[in-house]
Amino acid sequence: MARIEQATFAAGCFWSVELAYQRLPGVVKTTVGYTQGTTKNPTYREVCDGRSGHVEAVHVEYDADEVSYEKLLEAFWHKHDPTQVNQQGNDVGTQYRSGIYFHSPEQEKAAHESLKEEEKRLGKKIVTEVLPAKTFYPAEEYHQQYLEKGGRNGRKQSAAKDCNDPIRCYG
Repeated sequence: MARIEQATFAAGCFWSVELAYQRLPGVVKTTVGYTQGTTKNPTYREVCDGRSGHVEAVHVEYDADEVSYEKLLEAFWHKHDPTQVNQQGNDVGTQYRSGIYFHSPEQEKAAHESLKEEEKRLGKKIVTEVLPAKTFYPAEEYHQQYLEKGGRNGRKQSAAKDCNDPIRCYG
């Protein structure tokens, strides 16, 4: 029997972050959405205008017997630049901030330890927030598995486990 646990990460635009986690063995489900804000049931437009306080995030359900939380953290660090404030590449705004939202004291401890190690590795200050997970609101259906479905340009990207194809952020 699988031991399913949950994790929540924000690392810029949620589409490419989701695809990275979809490809990770042991991840059983991903959902893109919004968390850490003040508005109940926010829409994409409300999140994008920055007034709701939400961040674009990926909620990950994983089999803890197959993949460790530390491995999820490793994927998180490699997916984005955690030294950029409220930005990833051309995506700018508070909804694109970097965050680890923990669901247990063990995750909190692992996140802080991992952040310290990554900061040493990079030799730069990391701005990733590490906070208790708040209510997660799934994004609109068209955002779910967006890149796997073809993204903006109708060019489907593989979500196969262990796939190493480059992730095109918008399809």
